[in-house]
Amino acid sequence: MSHHLDSPIARQDIRLDITDLYAFRGTTGTVFAINVCHSIFGKLPVPGFHPEGMYEFKIDLNGDAVEEITFRVTFDAADADGSQRFLLHRIDGKDAGDPNAPGVAIIDGVTNRGATSANGLRLWAGQAGDPFWIDPDLLHAMGHAFQDGTATNLAEWDPARARNLFAGHTVYSIVLEVPDAELLIGAASKRLGVWAVATLATDAGGWRPINRIGLPMIHPLFTQFDEDLGNVLNTGRPTDDFATYGLRTAQAIAAVVAANGTSEDPSGYGLAVAHRFFPNILPYEVGTQATFGFGEWNGRSLTDNVADVMFSIAANAPVRLGIGKESVTSKPSTIFPYLPPLNA
Repeated sequence: MSHHLDSPIARQDIRLDITDLYAFRGTTGTVFAINVCHSIFGKLPVPGFHPEGMYEFKIDLNGDAVEEITFRVTFDAADADGSQRFLLHRIDGKDAGDPNAPGVAIIDGVTNRGATSANGLRLWAGQAGDPFWIDPDLLHAMGHAFQDGTATNLAEWDPARARNLFAGHTVYSIVLEVPDAELLIGAASKRLGVWAVATLATDAGGWRPINRIGLPMIHPLFTQFDEDLGNVLNTGRPTDDFATYGLRTAQAIAAVVAANGTSEDPSGYGLAVAHRFFPNILPYEVGTQATFGFGEWNGRSLTDNVADVMFSIAANAPVRLGIGKESVTSKPSTIFPYLPPLNA
């Protein structure tokens, strides 16, 4: 799973459990999208978006792993028909990292209907099909390898029998499209760093971090069977990631690579990959076609096979899922809001 149900804290209220982050070229600008509230949880106690939470897209403009822009989306409680009013704020500069900074309100609207600002930003939030795919058997095999420090034993794995665990499932999505001129104000280049966070208001008046996502598949690799790590990976700031998690991650990678026998220097390989994984930020160059591949990470489209990429890089051995975008029940769209529509 990319980030689905990734930690005990996130599972306490899956309205704040971010399953995936996407960044790609849209029809009018750059698209940022997150999914939450996944139907694989089972019957949803309260579907939709948390009215006491904040959902934020964080944008680093200069490569220092600190946000210069935050786009913050908040929601009212659902009305009688389940619709929720939403409000988008933009926070710039040094205030972008402050959860209490008010920012500037730029869009308000209602779920399942698109809304557009005067300067061309547009936002959609509502229920959609999940565009992600994974096979549960391979997922668990990879999680065990990195937890136990063993080889990725796929001798009995048959890609021809792979199945998509998420076929037919739904999510609640937030899709924001930002014109280039609005996104690149003050930018050093067109190269961005992107991550997303979900936080919950506390009784004391502060904000509790619930979920944070940058690159896909970090949690399936390292926290499937280490839930304490799952909780702490969702907190903190990208600038502290390597210092906090780098050595632990490098050692986990080195153990698997050593067991696989795919490097003469497993420790060096593990350290190099840990530096690539942290800070946990998704890079993207504005105006380009997104692709999350072996040679380059440049955003993430709705149809990138991120499991093959991340599993193979971490293991230093080819890992083939056996399924791809064809296994998704409802297909993404080429028009805003791009996410797959609900299944018939």
